[in-house]
Amino acid sequence: MKPDREKVRALGLCSGGLDSILSALVLRRQGISVSWISFETPFFPPEKAEKASSQSGIPLRVENITVTYIEMLKDPHCGYGQHMNPCLDCHSLMFRFAGRIMQEEGYDFLFSGEVVGQRPMSQTKSSLRYVEKNSGFAGYIVRPLSARLLAETIPEKEGLVDREQLLDISGRGRKRQIALAEEFGVGEYPAPAGGCLLTDKGYSRRLRDLFDHQDQFEEWELYLLKYGRHFRLDKATKLVVGRTQAENEKMVHYQGMGGGVLIKTLHYPGPTGLVLGQPTKPLLTLAAAICAGYSKAPNDFPAKVALSGAAAADSLTVIPIPADEVKRLLITGS
Repeated sequence: MKPDREKVRALGLCSGGLDSILSALVLRRQGISVSWISFETPFFPPEKAEKASSQSGIPLRVENITVTYIEMLKDPHCGYGQHMNPCLDCHSLMFRFAGRIMQEEGYDFLFSGEVVGQRPMSQTKSSLRYVEKNSGFAGYIVRPLSARLLAETIPEKEGLVDREQLLDISGRGRKRQIALAEEFGVGEYPAPAGGCLLTDKGYSRRLRDLFDHQDQFEEWELYLLKYGRHFRLDKATKLVVGRTQAENEKMVHYQGMGGGVLIKTLHYPGPTGLVLGQPTKPLLTLAAAICAGYSKAPNDFPAKVALSGAAAADSLTVIPIPADEVKRLLITGS
């Protein structure tokens, strides 16, 4: 007796990209009830997944996994990609979380939009097998867009999914996905650029610096890494200098969340700086001079700089240091 697919329930990982969307629609076309889960950290936000859910009507839940993710990120079993992206261990971790929810809430299997060969490191057949094995749910992960190129899964063997209606897409080309999007009436979807900050060179170097100098940190510090120029003043002290008005406002925001000392050049337009860690008076003077150097204050004349926050004087007078002279302190990639 064939299973009633209208009673089959599948839980999918959703990034919000076209492949995620199509994988769900391919299953839904069979009458399967599909839902999505998106895992949130400071490195990949859920906004794209939320938009995809709103447009498609597919239910979405968002789970923050930052604490567990950081433990994995510090020492991933398979190491990193080009920067600090631990793609294989990242995917394994997400499927592990999703699999537990599958068991607890009575879903029949998991799915994702991964395509064989689309990414040279993380979406080879051997990489996909690694992810399955280390998720703890081998055999229960269906990849609808490439399923017919992969080993038959348990849901397929049991007739919960019709393998013949699944696809055999491979490689980095997008023609078949675009055609499928037109077939399903999907008119709007994000470009295939990566949405993970861990694949960004500058962000990864700032994150590595944080890991190298702090055993403990708050989640907001990971968000701060996205903004400003970052300077390592000593092992315990860092300066972040805003590059735009919006980033200047972020300096004020994160100072309110975690303390530190705000720096602002008086009488001249310029950036807002945020000093974090354990600044001594000489380091605060250095940070103030760096901020003044990025302002419109003349380089050869004293400038007055306002400081606010714990252990900070009301103001300092410094000689601005030009940007070219502090490159050695700049965390590369900022």
